[in-house]
Amino acid sequence: MRPSRRTGIAQPKQVKNKKKTVKRLLGYITKGYKKQLVLVIICIILSSIAGVAGSLFLKTLIDDYITPLLSMENPVFTGLLKAIAIMILIYLVGIVSTYLYNRTMVMVSQGVLKTIRDEMFDKMQSFPIKYFDTNTHGDIMSHYTNDTDTLMQMISQSLPNLMASTVTIVAVFCAMLTISIPLTVFILLFVFLMLKITGKVASKSAKYFANQQATLGKANGFVEEMINGQKVVKVFTYEEEAKEKFNKINEELCENTTKANKYANILMPMLNNLGNLEYVLVAIIGGFIAINWNGLLSVGAIASFLQLTKSFNQPVMQISNQLNSIVMALAGANRIFELMDVKPEEDQGYVTLVNAKKVDGKIQETKERTGMWAWKHPHHDGTLTYEELRGYIELINVDFGYEPDKEVLHDVSLYAKPGQKIAFVGATGAGKTTITNLINRFYDIEDGKIRYDGININKIKKSDLRRSLGIVLQDTNLFTGTIKENIKYGKENATDEEVISAAKLANAHDFIMRLPKGYNTMLTSNGSNLSQGQRQLLSIARAAINDPPVMILDEATSSIDTRTEKIVQEGMDKLMEGRTVFVIAHRLSTVRNAKAIIVLENGRIIERGDHNELIKQKGKYYQLYTGAFELE
Repeated sequence: MRPSRRTGIAQPKQVKNKKKTVKRLLGYITKGYKKQLVLVIICIILSSIAGVAGSLFLKTLIDDYITPLLSMENPVFTGLLKAIAIMILIYLVGIVSTYLYNRTMVMVSQGVLKTIRDEMFDKMQSFPIKYFDTNTHGDIMSHYTNDTDTLMQMISQSLPNLMASTVTIVAVFCAMLTISIPLTVFILLFVFLMLKITGKVASKSAKYFANQQATLGKANGFVEEMINGQKVVKVFTYEEEAKEKFNKINEELCENTTKANKYANILMPMLNNLGNLEYVLVAIIGGFIAINWNGLLSVGAIASFLQLTKSFNQPVMQISNQLNSIVMALAGANRIFELMDVKPEEDQGYVTLVNAKKVDGKIQETKERTGMWAWKHPHHDGTLTYEELRGYIELINVDFGYEPDKEVLHDVSLYAKPGQKIAFVGATGAGKTTITNLINRFYDIEDGKIRYDGININKIKKSDLRRSLGIVLQDTNLFTGTIKENIKYGKENATDEEVISAAKLANAHDFIMRLPKGYNTMLTSNGSNLSQGQRQLLSIARAAINDPPVMILDEATSSIDTRTEKIVQEGMDKLMEGRTVFVIAHRLSTVRNAKAIIVLENGRIIERGDHNELIKQKGKYYQLYTGAFELE
């Protein structure tokens, strides 16, 4: 019985541990990019100072150069031109600095995202099979696309703009104080009002931005499932139901996105209008002071202060605007870190698989490829023993459930001696595939023992255990690449001769050679340019190339026509020679020659024996074989 895959994800929720998420994200940004960040900070400071210096120089330009020229009969513009040149130089420094820090942050953001994607993928390789069985593939993909996109926007744009705005606010505030303290106080009152509005709106939008990222992953998961199952959708005319379900998910996404952007989009117009009102009031108050208190404020000072007011309001509004992007990015970062924090597959095994040879009747480890393998078993007293890999599998009183409160297997005991073929028969959900999952240690048993060549498989490192097993699944999984590359997936360093030999063993060589490019034929979309039977033959060749002592065939011929089944069966018969084989099959004709046939029902073994013995018993197997009872 296979665990069911969820069709959705957990209900959207607000970002938790924001401080922890920010700290962790900043760790990625600072790690390896300290020099670049120092350059960015220097350029931001230069850019902000240049902007403030340009605004302050406007007072000098008006009061010392333009105003005196108005009273001259024969004005000389030499000084004015020099002053304008200085102002151009000041703003040029600001432009170059802005260009440099923006370009640098783009490089930093791409580097950080590469690191995060690499780490996500590396961590994902250590996840247990259960994680992929219980999470939609589209939602997992959303971490690599939507969530990383929000991070890129934040790192490349929001963070530098936030730093630049902060530095500019401090610099402009200091410059304002040198011109007029009363007007500066007035500006601060307005800024306080803006910040209060920003805080309220940002707190409202933060929750919905987090929900938006989660529901976006949910929508991606549903679309991915529908694309993969499009033939099933068409065959069962499920289009209307699929549209209805998608509309429901899309409505949820639309609602969360609308609410998030509703609060985000009203913020800027409000702040812009407040900024315009502030600008007008500063001009009125400044003019009033200049008229009524002669000498306290000059025309140049008012013009300079108005310019500084714009320079002050703009970063305040930018901070408010960037908060929305930061909130969305933190929601994405939180989802990414949740993926990274998934508990990896546990492996406390210490018995490893090594190349071996016999010297004077004793097994010894060797670096040479001898064709002989052995289990290297270290003991607590420091000694080492070697056990030849033979393929003797034994299950002893095994109990197991995918969920703690729901057992799937009950007190299952069986054994398979080296070279024996064991077949599992039973209805869907009887526990056939579950047994093979336990042998592979995709899941660990709750009670009982599984021994491999006399060694408890919990003591064997999972990678070495799985290296000794070959598996052919009902659902073939081929990867983008050539036929040769797909077969070599079972043994990366295989030679061309080994690839051809494996293909011949699986009876795949003839059809491969009929293809235009033979073994170099490119496969895409899970081998959609091949028939189901051809794909299955390739998966058998892929399992055969590593020459494992134990083979698991999980309904390997259930999707193949009768003629192709005969070809596949011949290949499998060659493959099974001298190996321990576990076969799961609905077609009982494929298991007649099994040494032992295990009949399962509701996770229990109800019958066992060879074909003739079970026929004589006239039990469940007899009913299945004669058609009195059909497998579901």
